[in-house]
Amino acid sequence: MLQKAEDTSPNYIGLVRFLIEPFLESPNSLSLDCEKNANERIWIRLAFGDEEKGRVFGRGGRNIQAIRTVIQAAAQAAGQSVYLDIYDESAEGKSRPESMSGARFGNRRGAPRRPSRPSKPEPRPRF
Repeated sequence: MLQKAEDTSPNYIGLVRFLIEPFLESPNSLSLDCEKNANERIWIRLAFGDEEKGRVFGRGGRNIQAIRTVIQAAAQAAGQSVYLDIYDESAEGKSRPESMSGARFGNRRGAPRRPSRPSKPEPRPRF
């Protein structure tokens, strides 16, 4: 008997585990949770050790952005939307979600700002 496409949903926990575990030295440190809302929104919560953060995120966040892209493609094929929250351990020992702002272009908080472009071009020196 065939199932309708609407009835099937990707195994998000298995997919995220498959994509994340190769980056982890200790796969046991990975903690996953998946919550499905009635309006086809999926929330995936992910946590792992602080020492693993660099490998999972990758240079400039490339690894985690690729993982988000794969998860979003699977959700789109199923007619759903998916959100990936990554939790890390702060200095106080509390879990907090990793900021989504700047995820695509890197986190620039604390980085010095470049000077703005002058509104009027400077005259060229004459020889």
